Amino acid sequence: MTSTQIGVQMMMLKQKVQEEGLYNVLKKVSDLGYNAVEISQIDMNQQNIEAMQQAINDFGMNIAAMSCGVEHISAKQKYPGDTLEDDFEKIVADCKAVNCSILRIGMLPINYMGSKESTLQFAEICETYAKRLKEEGIDLYYHAHNLEFVQYNGQFMLDLMRDHTNYLGFELDIHWIWRAGLNPIDVIPKYANRIRAIHLKDYRVGEIDMSQYPGEGHEKLYYMLHMITQFAELGKGTLPLKDIIEIGRESGSEYFFVEQDELYGEDPYNCLTISRDHLYDLGYKSWF
Repeated sequence: MTSTQIGVQMMMLKQKVQEEGLYNVLKKVSDLGYNAVEISQIDMNQQNIEAMQQAINDFGMNIAAMSCGVEHISAKQKYPGDTLEDDFEKIVADCKAVNCSILRIGMLPINYMGSKESTLQFAEICETYAKRLKEEGIDLYYHAHNLEFVQYNGQFMLDLMRDHTNYLGFELDIHWIWRAGLNPIDVIPKYANRIRAIHLKDYRVGEIDMSQYPGEGHEKLYYMLHMITQFAELGKGTLPLKDIIEIGRESGSEYFFVEQDELYGEDPYNCLTISRDHLYDLGYKSWF
């Protein structure tokens, strides 16, 4: 099996990239011990491509995965980045420029939500692009949140997408699976050999601070109940991380990307340090 590597999902560092520049952020990520990244929500302009190439040459950074959209929602609503519909050749060229063989779709477009028929339509579109990309040596992966575990006639949306595709892969996210009410240990094996990357983020219930929630009375209580669940640094939540990681590796995942969707005012470098130290404690230092 291909060696396993722990990396960083760069979405959580997008503000740092704007402030410090991509090369400098990648250098700091490497200094923290992470030597693989997934690029997301960062502009794929020539300057950033060159910054990644320099990071590859200077300190061996692995640009393990990159991101794109599928298509724009409408003529008026543009996807904030490159799309396979409009920028296919550029996306392929960008991947090849940094030796990246995983391209991932970050989320189901809103215009394909809401029905089994639209899900299958989206899956068919993705499969067409996945086949084209495979010919270029690039694997297309779809990143799932919790909404893909809605059921249509007793079958999860994500299972429908899996069962109606062959070339498309799936990037599972252990926090979002848990938030959907499922155990990643049960879900991940069902996607064995269709996954190359998994997102690692913990799940916690935050400290109750009623001053942070708007409104009064029932409105304040509503916000507290729905907003108190949080994304957490690894080891600061309730997920059985070691068991999940082991089942992920057994199911074929090559990469495990550390990510937090919200940082709650914390510095992202500090969050990555906490997660790194916990992964060291769990015995995964050799995967960095």
